[in-house]
Amino acid sequence: RVYINSVRGDRASEIFCSPTSAHIVSKSVFNRKLRSKLMLLWIASSASRTAARAPIRSSLLVRAYSSNPQYKTVLAASRRSPIFAPPHPRSRERVEALSTGLVMKGAQGEHKSAMDDVSTKGAFVRKDAAFRNWVKADPAAEFPAEPGRYVLYVSLACPWAHRTLIVRALKGLESAIDVVVVNWLMDDLGWSFPKSTNETPGATPDKFYGLARIRELYFKAEPDYGGRFTVPVLWDTKKETIVSNESKEIIVMLNNEFDEFAANKQLDLYPEEMRAEIDKVAESFYNAVNNGVYRCGFARSQEAYSEAFGELFECLDSLEERLDRSRYLLGEKLTLADVRLFTTLIRFDSVYVGHFKCNKKRIFDYPNLYNYMIELYQMESIKPTVNFEHIKKHYYCSHPTINPFRIVPGGPDLDYDNAKHDRATRSYA
Repeated sequence: RVYINSVRGDRASEIFCSPTSAHIVSKSVFNRKLRSKLMLLWIASSASRTAARAPIRSSLLVRAYSSNPQYKTVLAASRRSPIFAPPHPRSRERVEALSTGLVMKGAQGEHKSAMDDVSTKGAFVRKDAAFRNWVKADPAAEFPAEPGRYVLYVSLACPWAHRTLIVRALKGLESAIDVVVVNWLMDDLGWSFPKSTNETPGATPDKFYGLARIRELYFKAEPDYGGRFTVPVLWDTKKETIVSNESKEIIVMLNNEFDEFAANKQLDLYPEEMRAEIDKVAESFYNAVNNGVYRCGFARSQEAYSEAFGELFECLDSLEERLDRSRYLLGEKLTLADVRLFTTLIRFDSVYVGHFKCNKKRIFDYPNLYNYMIELYQMESIKPTVNFEHIKKHYYCSHPTINPFRIVPGGPDLDYDNAKHDRATRSYA
């Protein structure tokens, strides 16, 4: 083990060096300026290989090069007498700076952590989805709607994936579109699948390909893929590729394009005459609320956190007023805008208040938002899609820079099953 300190930074990083293969993996975080793609260069020689087996005071030299020339930095281990030797070509391993450390690039790409998407002022900036194709209710389309052809790969913890499960359930598409559920833990290599149905209650093995991780599905679709390994994934089993990993577009497809196979085809969550308004309302709270809780939780500066925190509660206050005037966001009709808001609200008091420091108010403290959330939660199709065990364990165990000991709190006591709401009986201004 060699402890290495950046000349520019003040954070130590633990490096494990294999004397024979020169594999280099870090377990903690370098200077944030090195978050761009790094090249760790181990100056390999027989002497340095011997040193890697020796105690910490022995010799080893490591250089780190950022892809951005502005941030070139030299990292060196403490040693008695430096050894400078030409690098062996096979000693190079590309690595990516992650929230939980540097994970070596393997034969099939690097893990990308969302927590690493931080601006120069420490603000979390979410990346756009990479796959944006569409299923159409047209037999001649590139991806025609067919029963049994498409699969949703999801996490029960993820609010973005949760949207797709809700629309699938509301439309009655369970027999037409299958689902594979990952484990609640997202570790250094991303989402994984259980080996059996008994391993993680609620999660399911990948019954289509027997994959161990969601990253393998991305590489199956695109061997040179270099983006995020996110859920949800809408997968085409015929073409064996990803149709889309953008949740707001997947839910539109589920609502619009599969009516021929839907048990509840009369339900339209995205009526043509309301689409512009639905999109406008949903986008009005996306960055402040849906993404806002992450901007609070993943902020790396007080300035960035305070900005996100203020926008979050300003928008929640506005939504509270809006729901005092109508049962749902756009009147008396449930729409995709409601689905997009609900998946954040249902996680708020159990996770975001504490884990992401969104603690000015709880949803419970907003009478309209709380009653609205309870009505949606208690709907027959929506309630089975909510899994609080997966939600709490995922957040508290998957972000070690926020909760390094992975302690999951015992509270709060939330009795959403038996809570009463007034949305159907009250009057609206």
